Amino acid sequence: MNKSTKLGKAAIFNIILFGFMGQVAWAVENNYFNTFLFNVIGGSSKDISHMVAASSVVAVMTTLFMGTLSDKVNRRKLFICGGYIAWGFTVAAFALISRENVGKVLGIEAAAALGATVLVVIVMDCIMTFMGSTSNDAAFNAWITDITDNSNRAKTEGLLATMPVLAMVIVTVAFGVLASSFGYPKCFIGLGVLVTICGVIGIFTVKDSLSGKKKNTNFWADLIYGFKPSVIKANRGLYLSLACLCIYCVAVQVFLPYLFIYVQHQIGLDLGSLNITPVFAIAAVLIIGGVIAGAIIMGSLMDKKGRAPFSVPSVVFFLAGLVAVFFAKNLATFAVCAVVFLAGYGLMGILLSAAVRDFTPEGKVGSFQGVRMIFGVMIPMIIGPAIGSAVTEAFAVKTYTNDYAEVVNVPPPHIFLAGAAVGILVFIPLAFLIREWKSVEKAEREKTEAAKETAE
Repeated sequence: MNKSTKLGKAAIFNIILFGFMGQVAWAVENNYFNTFLFNVIGGSSKDISHMVAASSVVAVMTTLFMGTLSDKVNRRKLFICGGYIAWGFTVAAFALISRENVGKVLGIEAAAALGATVLVVIVMDCIMTFMGSTSNDAAFNAWITDITDNSNRAKTEGLLATMPVLAMVIVTVAFGVLASSFGYPKCFIGLGVLVTICGVIGIFTVKDSLSGKKKNTNFWADLIYGFKPSVIKANRGLYLSLACLCIYCVAVQVFLPYLFIYVQHQIGLDLGSLNITPVFAIAAVLIIGGVIAGAIIMGSLMDKKGRAPFSVPSVVFFLAGLVAVFFAKNLATFAVCAVVFLAGYGLMGILLSAAVRDFTPEGKVGSFQGVRMIFGVMIPMIIGPAIGSAVTEAFAVKTYTNDYAEVVNVPPPHIFLAGAAVGILVFIPLAFLIREWKSVEKAEREKTEAAKETAE
């Protein structure tokens, strides 16, 4: 492998800043918007499934359109910074949503405003998703691909892969405690302000990866470029990577939208009464530091040793962890088992994200962000939560009475087994992808050897 290309300090700063804040916002959206809808508004697992599916469609269409547009105008910074600023405002707007407020607008009692309030939450989630997908999914992800290459891409993905884990830990503890202490509205406002500030900082720190000179290409032709049969055939490695990513993400979405609800109502973790002692805080910092260091090291190894050797072990860790979590009956056991599946979850995220970037054609990076979102977001977020909801309705044995005295089913541990059952299917496209990786590595070795012979 070639010597790793170094990224500048400003690039690393912005990768961390935008990567972290983006994942914090998505973590709240993917988890606490669900608990907000479930606990506060009074929605059901079906409502959560509908919300996740609707926002996923918006995310894909937005990323496809705005990613292609960022290619067309030949700049990323405008979409990254402007998008984050607007994204913050839409997150803060959730503070205004309640049954009481919707009931006042419609002139009905709060108890009768459930359906309308659920609809408002779903619509606002779609608006927020439009802003987040424009800035993060389309522009920021394309910018990352622009500034990295095969020698540093998995290492960069290793750094980025720590962001969802770090964000989830912080969101689980901080947002959970703050929401219990101050309520959801103040937390939504606080998060919105932070996301907006991130966009403002980027105005002064982000260096555009593109020239800013508008391309003389057909926008609509660029928009459908990634769906042409000839393009799919010519980019076999990319679409095999996307197929693996799709199955992996479907498996994750079977349980992820219901994870915090499960932990709260099935395992019995009360975030509002969580006792954060100095020992607990120090342990958490050490664990997070270990996760970050481990992810970066694994990314570096993938850059040096290739992707293929890490593929099967990553899947095995992920599946074994999900099966183990199914049998966890208390918080301590659940936490230990979760470490196993999170290790596989993180490794697969690094591996498949790097693979998608590796095989993405240059000059069409923005256009392919939408294609990536179809496989990595839309299909998984339509199919996965629907499976999770069906499993909940079929196997739930516990119920929860919300603030409006309405009884709803609590997701059962079977959602993790269902996720593992879906995840095992990833071995099918992965077998072909491993061949593709080995073929590429062989071609690179032959090219290097030929260059050495020419030099001699």
